[in-house]
Amino acid sequence: MPRPADPAALLEFTENAIVEDDAMASARERAADLGVPAVAPAVGAALSVLAAATGARSVVEVGTGAGISGLWLLSGMRPGGVLTTIDSESEYQSAAKIGFSAAGVATNRTRLINGHALDVLPRLADETYDLIFVDGEVGDAPRYVAEAVRLLRQGGVVVVNTGVAGARIADPKVTDDDVLAAREATESIAADERLLPVVLPLGGGLVVAAKAYTE
Repeated sequence: MPRPADPAALLEFTENAIVEDDAMASARERAADLGVPAVAPAVGAALSVLAAATGARSVVEVGTGAGISGLWLLSGMRPGGVLTTIDSESEYQSAAKIGFSAAGVATNRTRLINGHALDVLPRLADETYDLIFVDGEVGDAPRYVAEAVRLLRQGGVVVVNTGVAGARIADPKVTDDDVLAAREATESIAADERLLPVVLPLGGGLVVAAKAYTE
Protein backbone atom coordinates (compact mmCIF):
# COMPACT_ATOMS: atom_id res chain seq x y z
CA MET A 1 0.00 0.00 0.00
CA PRO A 2 1.51 3.38 -0.96
CA ARG A 3 2.48 5.71 1.85
CA PRO A 4 0.34 8.85 2.14
CA ALA A 5 1.99 11.99 0.85
CA ASP A 6 3.74 14.22 3.35
CA PRO A 7 1.57 17.40 3.39
CA ALA A 8 4.59 19.64 3.92
CA ALA A 9 6.48 18.06 1.03
CA LEU A 10 3.42 18.26 -1.22
CA LEU A 11 2.96 21.94 -0.38
CA GLU A 12 6.63 22.66 -1.08
CA PHE A 13 6.33 20.90 -4.45
CA THR A 14 3.18 22.89 -5.27
CA GLU A 15 4.84 26.20 -4.40
CA ASN A 16 7.96 25.44 -6.48
CA ALA A 17 6.44 23.70 -9.50
CA ILE A 18 5.71 26.93 -11.38
CA VAL A 19 8.49 28.62 -13.36
CA GLU A 20 8.00 32.30 -14.20
CA ASP A 21 9.24 34.04 -17.33
CA ASP A 22 11.71 36.92 -17.56
CA ALA A 23 9.01 39.60 -17.33
CA MET A 24 7.75 38.09 -14.08
CA ALA A 25 11.28 37.78 -12.71
CA SER A 26 11.95 41.45 -13.44
CA ALA A 27 8.68 42.43 -11.82
CA ARG A 28 9.70 40.51 -8.70
CA GLU A 29 12.97 42.43 -8.60
CA ARG A 30 11.05 45.71 -8.73
CA ALA A 31 8.73 44.48 -5.97
CA ALA A 32 11.72 43.60 -3.79
CA ASP A 33 13.29 47.01 -4.42
CA LEU A 34 10.03 48.71 -3.36
CA GLY A 35 9.50 46.40 -0.40
CA VAL A 36 6.02 45.50 -1.63
CA PRO A 37 4.70 41.95 -1.06
CA ALA A 38 4.10 39.83 -4.15
CA VAL A 39 2.01 36.72 -4.68
CA ALA A 40 3.85 33.40 -4.89
CA PRO A 41 4.14 31.80 -8.34
CA ALA A 42 1.65 29.09 -7.34
CA VAL A 43 -0.89 31.77 -6.39
CA GLY A 44 -0.26 33.57 -9.66
CA ALA A 45 -0.78 30.36 -11.61
CA ALA A 46 -4.08 29.78 -9.79
CA LEU A 47 -5.21 33.28 -10.75
CA SER A 48 -4.34 32.61 -14.38
CA VAL A 49 -6.26 29.33 -14.39
CA LEU A 50 -9.32 30.94 -12.78
CA ALA A 51 -9.24 33.80 -15.28
CA ALA A 52 -9.09 31.32 -18.16
CA ALA A 53 -11.76 29.02 -16.69
CA THR A 54 -14.21 31.91 -16.29
CA GLY A 55 -13.44 33.28 -19.75
CA ALA A 56 -12.64 36.53 -18.02
CA ARG A 57 -12.97 39.74 -20.00
CA SER A 58 -13.43 42.14 -17.07
CA VAL A 59 -11.32 41.70 -13.94
CA VAL A 60 -10.89 43.87 -10.85
CA GLU A 61 -7.79 43.68 -8.68
CA VAL A 62 -7.61 45.28 -5.24
CA GLY A 63 -3.91 45.93 -4.65
CA THR A 64 -1.81 46.48 -7.77
CA GLY A 65 1.53 46.07 -6.02
CA ALA A 66 4.34 45.85 -8.55
CA GLY A 67 2.07 44.17 -11.10
CA ILE A 68 2.94 40.51 -10.61
CA SER A 69 -0.57 39.29 -9.85
CA GLY A 70 -1.84 41.53 -12.65
CA LEU A 71 0.49 39.86 -15.15
CA TRP A 72 -0.76 36.46 -14.05
CA LEU A 73 -4.41 37.54 -14.34
CA LEU A 74 -3.83 39.02 -17.80
CA SER A 75 -2.15 35.80 -18.95
CA GLY A 76 -5.39 33.89 -18.38
CA MET A 77 -7.87 36.50 -19.57
CA ARG A 78 -9.46 36.58 -23.01
CA PRO A 79 -7.66 38.60 -25.70
CA GLY A 80 -8.80 42.18 -25.36
CA GLY A 81 -9.96 41.67 -21.78
CA VAL A 82 -9.42 44.60 -19.41
CA LEU A 83 -7.85 44.48 -15.97
CA THR A 84 -8.95 47.26 -13.59
CA THR A 85 -6.37 47.41 -10.82
CA ILE A 86 -6.58 49.69 -7.79
CA ASP A 87 -3.86 50.86 -5.43
CA SER A 88 -3.32 53.92 -3.26
CA GLU A 89 0.46 53.87 -3.88
CA SER A 90 1.32 55.61 -7.15
CA GLU A 91 4.92 54.33 -6.96
CA TYR A 92 3.67 50.74 -7.02
CA GLN A 93 1.49 51.42 -10.03
CA SER A 94 4.40 53.03 -11.86
CA ALA A 95 6.36 49.82 -11.33
CA ALA A 96 3.37 47.77 -12.52
CA LYS A 97 3.17 49.83 -15.73
CA ILE A 98 6.80 49.01 -16.45
CA GLY A 99 6.06 45.32 -15.94
CA PHE A 100 2.98 45.36 -18.16
CA SER A 101 4.89 47.13 -20.93
CA ALA A 102 7.84 44.73 -20.68
CA ALA A 103 5.46 41.79 -20.99
CA GLY A 104 3.94 43.24 -24.16
CA VAL A 105 0.55 44.04 -22.63
CA ALA A 106 -1.32 46.62 -24.70
CA THR A 107 -2.05 49.83 -22.80
CA ASN A 108 -5.79 49.51 -23.47
CA ARG A 109 -5.89 46.23 -21.55
CA THR A 110 -5.15 47.80 -18.18
CA ARG A 111 -6.96 50.50 -16.23
CA LEU A 112 -4.86 51.58 -13.25
CA ILE A 113 -6.78 53.57 -10.65
CA ASN A 114 -4.80 55.37 -7.98
CA GLY A 115 -6.97 55.56 -4.87
CA HIS A 116 -8.38 53.67 -1.92
CA ALA A 117 -10.30 50.60 -3.03
CA LEU A 118 -13.17 51.25 -0.61
CA ASP A 119 -13.69 54.59 -2.35
CA VAL A 120 -13.34 53.17 -5.86
CA LEU A 121 -15.28 49.89 -5.68
CA PRO A 122 -18.67 51.48 -4.90
CA ARG A 123 -18.41 53.41 -8.18
CA LEU A 124 -18.13 50.23 -10.28
CA ALA A 125 -21.22 48.72 -11.91
CA ASP A 126 -23.16 45.81 -10.41
CA GLU A 127 -22.79 42.29 -11.81
CA THR A 128 -20.43 43.21 -14.64
CA TYR A 129 -17.14 41.58 -13.63
CA ASP A 130 -15.91 38.05 -14.23
CA LEU A 131 -13.21 37.83 -11.55
CA ILE A 132 -12.21 39.92 -8.58
CA PHE A 133 -8.89 39.45 -6.79
CA VAL A 134 -8.73 40.93 -3.30
CA ASP A 135 -5.14 41.53 -2.22
CA GLY A 136 -5.47 44.72 -0.21
CA GLU A 137 -5.27 45.41 3.51
CA VAL A 138 -6.46 42.28 5.30
CA GLY A 139 -8.28 44.38 7.88
CA ASP A 140 -10.63 45.63 5.15
CA ALA A 141 -11.23 42.18 3.63
CA PRO A 142 -14.84 41.83 4.87
CA ARG A 143 -15.80 45.11 3.17
CA TYR A 144 -13.96 44.15 0.00
CA VAL A 145 -15.86 40.86 -0.09
CA ALA A 146 -19.22 42.61 0.24
CA GLU A 147 -18.35 44.84 -2.73
CA ALA A 148 -17.00 41.91 -4.74
CA VAL A 149 -20.21 39.92 -4.44
CA ARG A 150 -22.15 42.92 -5.73
CA LEU A 151 -19.81 43.41 -8.67
CA LEU A 152 -19.63 39.77 -9.82
CA ARG A 153 -21.78 38.38 -12.59
CA GLN A 154 -23.29 34.93 -12.12
CA GLY A 155 -20.52 32.39 -12.61
CA GLY A 156 -17.92 34.99 -11.69
CA VAL A 157 -15.23 34.28 -9.09
CA VAL A 158 -13.85 36.19 -6.12
CA VAL A 159 -10.40 35.34 -4.78
CA VAL A 160 -9.28 36.66 -1.40
CA ASN A 161 -5.61 36.52 -0.47
CA THR A 162 -5.54 36.22 3.33
CA GLY A 163 -1.87 37.22 3.23
CA VAL A 164 -0.39 38.06 6.62
CA ALA A 165 -3.22 36.24 8.41
CA GLY A 166 -2.41 33.05 6.51
CA ALA A 167 -2.42 29.79 8.41
CA ARG A 168 -2.96 31.65 11.68
CA ILE A 169 -6.67 31.78 10.85
CA ALA A 170 -6.91 28.15 11.91
CA ASP A 171 -5.48 28.78 15.38
CA PRO A 172 -8.32 29.85 17.72
CA LYS A 173 -5.79 31.32 20.16
CA VAL A 174 -4.74 33.95 17.63
CA THR A 175 -7.02 36.98 17.76
CA ASP A 176 -5.12 39.93 16.28
CA ASP A 177 -7.01 42.32 14.03
CA ASP A 178 -5.81 40.88 10.72
CA VAL A 179 -6.73 37.33 11.69
CA LEU A 180 -10.15 38.39 12.95
CA ALA A 181 -10.82 40.27 9.73
CA ALA A 182 -9.65 37.35 7.57
CA ARG A 183 -11.88 34.99 9.55
CA GLU A 184 -14.83 37.34 9.15
CA ALA A 185 -14.29 37.54 5.39
CA THR A 186 -13.97 33.76 5.12
CA GLU A 187 -17.05 33.15 7.24
CA SER A 188 -19.11 35.67 5.29
CA ILE A 189 -18.23 33.88 2.05
CA ALA A 190 -19.03 30.48 3.54
CA ALA A 191 -22.40 31.71 4.85
CA ASP A 192 -23.49 33.46 1.63
CA GLU A 193 -25.97 31.23 -0.20
CA ARG A 194 -25.11 32.95 -3.47
CA LEU A 195 -21.53 31.67 -3.33
CA LEU A 196 -19.81 28.32 -3.87
CA PRO A 197 -16.65 28.52 -1.72
CA VAL A 198 -13.38 26.65 -1.36
CA VAL A 199 -10.15 27.36 0.56
CA LEU A 200 -6.85 26.74 -1.23
CA PRO A 201 -3.63 26.37 0.81
CA LEU A 202 -1.46 28.32 -1.62
CA GLY A 203 0.81 31.17 -0.59
CA GLY A 204 -0.62 32.71 2.56
CA GLY A 205 -3.95 31.02 1.82
CA LEU A 206 -6.66 31.80 -0.73
CA VAL A 207 -10.40 31.89 -0.18
CA VAL A 208 -12.12 31.35 -3.53
CA ALA A 209 -15.83 31.46 -4.32
CA ALA A 210 -17.95 31.37 -7.48
CA LYS A 211 -21.21 33.25 -7.68
CA ALA A 212 -23.85 30.60 -8.32
CA TYR A 213 -26.20 30.67 -11.30
CA THR A 214 -29.82 31.31 -10.35
CA GLU A 215 -31.47 30.95 -13.73
